[in-house]
Amino acid sequence: MANTSLKGNPVELAGNEINVGDKAPIVNVVAQNLSDVQVGGKAQIIVVVPSLDTAVCAAETRKFNEEAAKTDAEVVVVSMDLPFAMGRFCTTEGIENLTVGSDFRNKDFANAYGVLIKDGPLAGVTCRAIFVTNAEGTVTYKEICPEITEEPNYEAALAAIN
Repeated sequence: MANTSLKGNPVELAGNEINVGDKAPIVNVVAQNLSDVQVGGKAQIIVVVPSLDTAVCAAETRKFNEEAAKTDAEVVVVSMDLPFAMGRFCTTEGIENLTVGSDFRNKDFANAYGVLIKDGPLAGVTCRAIFVTNAEGTVTYKEICPEITEEPNYEAALAAIN
């Protein structure tokens, strides 16, 4: 299983580990209007964050919103935030170029992609990760951020979709 940490303390992840070359699981998450959003099975940048209600997650989502306007790939940000909170965040921040999806109902996404934090103060939410999938739904890029409080490698993730 991939390693990550929270402020230098190791954090264990639960779920299925997905790697480059694997078919990405197709999972539905909940959109801000409570409809289903499909993750996997098509060209996507899947941005996984613990909560949009933190400075790092908010900055990362703003950055991917900017970049989403420049690519044909669908960008989906997945967290455990409630759909209403995600909607409020998108309205306040002017997020219009990407889709937000909540995995709050049964953590299907977090378990399918191996990004569920199993222990520590953030147990039950997702770690910080990026998955890029091609049109066939195969994972072409994966980053489990080594430190949950730090932003991902944007350049590498964006290069993987092009």
